[in-house]
Amino acid sequence: MLSYQHAYHAGNLADLHKHALLASAMEYLTRKDKPLSYLETHAGRGLYRLDGAEARKTGEAAAGIERALAEGWLPADHPLMRALHAIRATRGPDSYPGSPLIAAHFLRPDDRAYLAELHPAEHDALWQISGFATLHQRDGFEMAQAVCPPNPRRGMLLIDPSFEVKTDYADIPRHIAKIVRKWNVGVIALWYPILTDERHLPMTRALMADHPDALSSEVRFPPARPGHAMVGSGMWILNAPWGLADEARSLETIFAERA
Repeated sequence: MLSYQHAYHAGNLADLHKHALLASAMEYLTRKDKPLSYLETHAGRGLYRLDGAEARKTGEAAAGIERALAEGWLPADHPLMRALHAIRATRGPDSYPGSPLIAAHFLRPDDRAYLAELHPAEHDALWQISGFATLHQRDGFEMAQAVCPPNPRRGMLLIDPSFEVKTDYADIPRHIAKIVRKWNVGVIALWYPILTDERHLPMTRALMADHPDALSSEVRFPPARPGHAMVGSGMWILNAPWGLADEARSLETIFAERA
């Protein structure tokens, strides 16, 4: 249940899709001079090394963020590129930020952050860099239910599970429905993998049936290695900030042409 560690996959094409949308959403939300809350249910360790043994073993970062940077997939002024370069300036050129550090790049002194990570080793690593946030070592959905509605009420929740718990696909629409009842103004973002067996489809159909105005963005790419089941990345976003749909369509075009 707690075997997943993102260090093997950090900076892959799914991260590029997810983090480009996250950075764009956070950039828009922080334009207004009003405080906000950022919540994350499955935060991971927050910072990864692309020159580490885990990343070198899979090669997923080389086919993901490293290729995207070499080929200029995103312009230099894209919110993700600005966050990445700023974080690398202090953390080193071979570092790659997880979503907590990407969000933290945009957070201001009056904003608040709440991060959950259950895995003991990942939680300990996250603690080293999470001075900007309230950190919980508990189930992320429990944390979200306890914190919502947050104060300030403006803000964003990222749900980014590993889906190693097979019941996540069936349970997530119910979790989101409970959160929305408490926090109907929040930007609720869910990342999910697209696998060869398309097991995400009942979940996304249920979510769109409950929230037909939500933004859905999916990109496809070749498997990272022979036999690897993940062939795409999905982001489902309720109350998406203005302009995020255009960003999603742009990313989908980039992936269709280059991935």
